[in-house]
Amino acid sequence: MRQYQVALATIAALAVTAAPAAFAEDVKLGVLLAYTGPLEAMAPPIGEAAQLVGTHVNEQGGILDGQLAFVTGDDTCTDATSASNAADRLVNSDNVTAIVGAMCSGVTIAVANTVGVPGGVAMISPSATSPAVTTLADNDLLFRTAPSDAYQGDVMARMLLGKGIEDIAITYVNNDYGKGFADSLAAAFAAGGGDVTANVAHEEGKADYRAELGTLAAGGSLNLVILAYATGSGQTVLRQAVESGDFVTFVGGDGMIGDELLTGIDAGAVEGMIGTKPGTPDIPGATIYTGLASAAGLDPTAIFAPQAYDAAFILALAIEKNGNKRDGLSAAIRDVASAPGEVILPGEWAKAKAAIDAGNDVNYEGASGAHEFDENGDVPGLILEMTVTGGAFKEVGPLM
Repeated sequence: MRQYQVALATIAALAVTAAPAAFAEDVKLGVLLAYTGPLEAMAPPIGEAAQLVGTHVNEQGGILDGQLAFVTGDDTCTDATSASNAADRLVNSDNVTAIVGAMCSGVTIAVANTVGVPGGVAMISPSATSPAVTTLADNDLLFRTAPSDAYQGDVMARMLLGKGIEDIAITYVNNDYGKGFADSLAAAFAAGGGDVTANVAHEEGKADYRAELGTLAAGGSLNLVILAYATGSGQTVLRQAVESGDFVTFVGGDGMIGDELLTGIDAGAVEGMIGTKPGTPDIPGATIYTGLASAAGLDPTAIFAPQAYDAAFILALAIEKNGNKRDGLSAAIRDVASAPGEVILPGEWAKAKAAIDAGNDVNYEGASGAHEFDENGDVPGLILEMTVTGGAFKEVGPLM
């Protein structure tokens, strides 16, 4: 009997000791990226960068009374129905508080319209760059940490004109990303005195784009701009354009920047190919992120990876401030990403948590920018010039 009483007392003591942990609530964030489809090679480094935030948060005291966890979903980049279904699972089955993503512009808009806005779920995309995202009626729930293609198109136009390229033919994947980018580039190039000899949409997933290339070549320009995806239509269009011999200079937007684009293509034929992509400005947060990512075995230069880290860190800060609930989170996102407040750099979770828990304002200065969101949830950004050298993309430098 005595042993039984001692055992009961021990169990009761253990239960009391364990009680706080039993009531701790983990915070879940969704990561909705194109793990399949034409950008499947780009998605894993982006997702890993976002989830690196979880490592930093959980090693430095956790979030609220629990840990930060991530649940992934596949937005496919091109299938709006599949993307919406994946988002619905994250929101209604996995009960995530907010979402990092989606990845491509068209599915980001679809997910916001079908899941995010109706469910009151905040989303921060690290890579949806279409100008159409800016004007979406989103109840201030959709943000992005990458600059709009309205800006990238203007920068690309000035880059090409600055190189003495006076005419271009444009082909773009027929979706929100491609059309928005193409429209911006064409308008800026023409406004700068250049001649857009052809501006032709193409559909994703075809095996043969020779008809479209014939139309593009008929305009007379030897300079072909391809605004599509490196492992999708962009690669096929580039390969068939090289085979045709109708073009001398090739140019690609951010969706084309990846060495996988060059698989199966004569390296000599695309040597010197020009490209643009969002980059990281020369700010303290960028240097710190490079060190953190490298220490974790990640590529700090992976396209949209710094933007994904920032998206996840901002959401974590906003939840620490707002609580683990969806209501009020968008206002908290703006609060933690904007001056005034104690400056928080990548990796500085313990400092941020202490400030927020003390009732003080914080101002996150990230890996890819300051992220002072405008009224549309957009941010300014830095665009980098890229070029193919020795069979791989190399960074040339920032474009102004």
